[in-house]
Amino acid sequence: MDISGAARPTARVGRLSRGVVVVLGSAAATALVLLSGATASAASAQPTVNLGNATPFAVLAGTTVTNTGASVVTGDLGVDPGTAVTGFPPGQLVGGTQQTADSVALSAQSALTAAYLDAAGRTPFTVVSADLGGQTLAPGVYKEASGLALTGTLTLNAQNNPNAVFIFQATSTLITASNSTVVLTGGAQACNVFWQVGSSVTLGTGSTFAGNVLALTAISVETGASVSGRVLAQNGGVSLDDNSITVPSCNTTSATPTPTATPTATPTATPAATSTPTTSPTPAVPVPNTGTDVGGSSGGLALVVGLAAVLAGLGLALTRRIHPRLRS
Repeated sequence: MDISGAARPTARVGRLSRGVVVVLGSAAATALVLLSGATASAASAQPTVNLGNATPFAVLAGTTVTNTGASVVTGDLGVDPGTAVTGFPPGQLVGGTQQTADSVALSAQSALTAAYLDAAGRTPFTVVSADLGGQTLAPGVYKEASGLALTGTLTLNAQNNPNAVFIFQATSTLITASNSTVVLTGGAQACNVFWQVGSSVTLGTGSTFAGNVLALTAISVETGASVSGRVLAQNGGVSLDDNSITVPSCNTTSATPTPTATPTATPTATPAATSTPTTSPTPAVPVPNTGTDVGGSSGGLALVVGLAAVLAGLGLALTRRIHPRLRS
């Protein structure tokens, strides 16, 4: 009995099986890598925080608003449930109204509370170092377990997406150093930057700040600091000192893509006819439709699953073609 002759087909089957396993394993690995990348990308995309009836307010406090010097507040100014607003004039209110312990201020405070809780609950988040200075950050949610500080420059890059949202979560304080700066680039907008702070906020002398400050307690804007955004305090006061506070405009239009020239069709020679080899049909492998869109990447996921299915069908077809020769 020729044992060696029988062993050769078995070895060929083993090699074929290992080849099919390698192909299918590679397809599965590719699917996992592409799916994880799509999920990570989606994780950074956050909807904006809805400020509701607090949107018109440049300054909103829970107890008092005090001003020293020639501060200019562009937008509404309000306080509730407190009643004290001092320092206007010499401070100026431009393009807005003052609301003191009335239904408008009360409604704004209610909206602020909702926005604060929304920002505080956003996930997933990236843990950042306490000092944000010297960093360039992409859109997303950033958290520090204690307090946040800023010395030097923080750059927020929206990556050419004017709707990109940045949310910073500080468990306790936010303190910016004198002459520190928040720079917006890549289409980033101050209206889409939110600073949720679990206690008080201090914006240092001469600093240039961007974004909406949502503080649980008090906010102090020190001498000469400017804010493109809002300073909104729930339970404490807001103090100003020769500052500029401006409610930012917000462009929600998508960035316009750069136009490209339409290519001119080039005539091509007619190829000579060639015979088409006959191949065994590849069996179709149905892909179940779960109806679930993971992170907005359903199109990419379907492509990956389809690729894996085609490779699986190819392996099955090869196996069926080789077995008749083995049985003969």
